[in-house]
Amino acid sequence: MAKSPVLHTAHFALHAASVAGVQGLVDEPAIGVVLPKRWAKRAVTRNGMRRHVYMQFERLAAQLPSAAYVVRLKRSFSRELFVSAWSKPLAGAVCEELSQMTAFCASAQLLQRLSHISEMPRDQP
Repeated sequence: MAKSPVLHTAHFALHAASVAGVQGLVDEPAIGVVLPKRWAKRAVTRNGMRRHVYMQFERLAAQLPSAAYVVRLKRSFSRELFVSAWSKPLAGAVCEELSQMTAFCASAQLLQRLSHISEMPRDQP
């Protein structure tokens, strides 16, 4: 990711970029998910995380400022604590971190950071 994250949790990073004035993009929130095999080896784990990311952000879509959001897994969950590839405790841990992210996205703090990011000069190709 070219820009630094706007929020970090224990296992995830949230990147956000304003889409205001960008030609070809709809002026509404868009979400992307990056779950590298390096940090989540099993496909079941990655798919469960992906479903939870989309579910959390879909719930708050009407409250989110229009921006492009990318949730990135930056650290693996402990296999000693979460033995199963996708269990209720792991799903709960993922949901807890994602709810922190969505609460931040719906807050005024994100709007301040997005306005600061949109004022930065963009790289020209």
